[in-house]
Amino acid sequence: MISDTFHDEIGPEKILEVYDPKTGMHGFVVIDNTVLGPGKGGIRMTPTVSKEEVFKLARAMTYKCSLAGLPFGGAKSGIIANPKEITPEHKQAIVKAFAKALIPVSPSQYVAAPDISMAEEEMRLYANTNGDPKSCTGKPADMGGLPHELGSTGFGVYHSTLVAVKHLGLDIKKLTFAVEGFGNVGWFASKFLTEAGAKLIAVSDSQGTLCNNEGIDFDKLAEVKKKERTVTKYNEGKTCLVLKGEEIVSAGADILITAAVPDLITDANKDQIKAKIIVQGSNIPMTYEIEEFLHKKNILVVPDFVANAGGVISSYVEFIGGNEKEMFKMVEEKIVKNTTEVLERAKKAGIKPRDAGLKIAVERIKKTSEAKK
Repeated sequence: MISDTFHDEIGPEKILEVYDPKTGMHGFVVIDNTVLGPGKGGIRMTPTVSKEEVFKLARAMTYKCSLAGLPFGGAKSGIIANPKEITPEHKQAIVKAFAKALIPVSPSQYVAAPDISMAEEEMRLYANTNGDPKSCTGKPADMGGLPHELGSTGFGVYHSTLVAVKHLGLDIKKLTFAVEGFGNVGWFASKFLTEAGAKLIAVSDSQGTLCNNEGIDFDKLAEVKKKERTVTKYNEGKTCLVLKGEEIVSAGADILITAAVPDLITDANKDQIKAKIIVQGSNIPMTYEIEEFLHKKNILVVPDFVANAGGVISSYVEFIGGNEKEMFKMVEEKIVKNTTEVLERAKKAGIKPRDAGLKIAVERIKKTSEAKK
C-alpha cells in the first residue's frame, strides 16, 4: 500500500494492481491526476519496481504535463520482471497480458509510453493488444510514432538553456558548456548549443569525462562516440584530459547540462561547481536541499520537469497525429514559454525556479478543477 504521505489534494486518483497467472505477469499503474486529461506516463520493467517508485514518477509527470501546457495528467506504470532472465517470447506475453488488463483505463484514463526495458516494439504490441493506437505513444514510425531518435528532449533542453542564458543577460556565443551524458539527450543538446556558438569543453559517458579547454569539435566527437562507443577516445587538442565520470561537475564550464544519471550532484561535490547555470536534462540529478544550496550561491538551476519536457510534448504531438515538423515547433514554443514564465516568477518572488514551477503547475490543475465543478 502507498502510505498517506503519498496522498494529497492532487492524487493519486487510482492505483491498479494486475496479475496474470498464465504468464506470471504482475504489474500496476498509478493514475495520479486526470484533471487536465488522461494520465501520461511510461511503463518500466524491472525486478524491483514498486508502487511507491511508480507513484513518485507519476507525480512528476503530473507536474511536467501541467507545466508544459498539455491536456495530459500524470501517471506511470511498472511490471515486475527481469528482462535479462526471461526469453523475448515470454517478455512479449507479459506485455500483452499487461496491455489487456489495462484496456478498461487505457487510453481513457491512462496513455502509456516506453520506459526502462520497454521500447518501440513493446509499444506496437501494447497498442495492437489494446486495439486503440491512442493507448500509447512511442510507437514505431510505421504506426504514426515520432521516434526518440529525433531528439525532442535534447532540443527542448537546448531551448531551455537559451532562455536561462538570456534571463541572466549573457551571450551564448561567449559561454562554455559541459554535458554529463552523451546519450540521446546530451548528444542533441551538444549539437544545438555548439551550432548556436557556445563552446563545448567537457563531456562524459559511462567510461569517463573528456575535458578540452580549447573546445571539443562536436562532429569529430560524434564520430568518435559512434566508432569507439565512448567520448574518452577523442584526442584532438593539446589540453585534452580524461577524468573520472563524476568529475564533469567540476569541469569549470559556464553551463552544466545534466543528461544521464540521477543524484549526480551530491554533498560531496556540490562545492566544486563553477557553473553559472545548471540545466537539468536528466531527472533528479540532485536533491531539493542541494538545489537550495546552489540557489543561495546564485547558481541558476533550471529544474528537470521544466527543461526536459520536450519528450512528453513530442508524445502529445504523436497522440494527436502530428508530424515531425509540428513536433519541433511545439517543443520550441512550449519550452521557451514555460521556462521564461518559471524563471521570471522565481526572480520576482525570490524563490528557486523549482518552487516557482511547482506553484504554476498546481495553479493550473486547481484552476481547471474548479472550472469543471
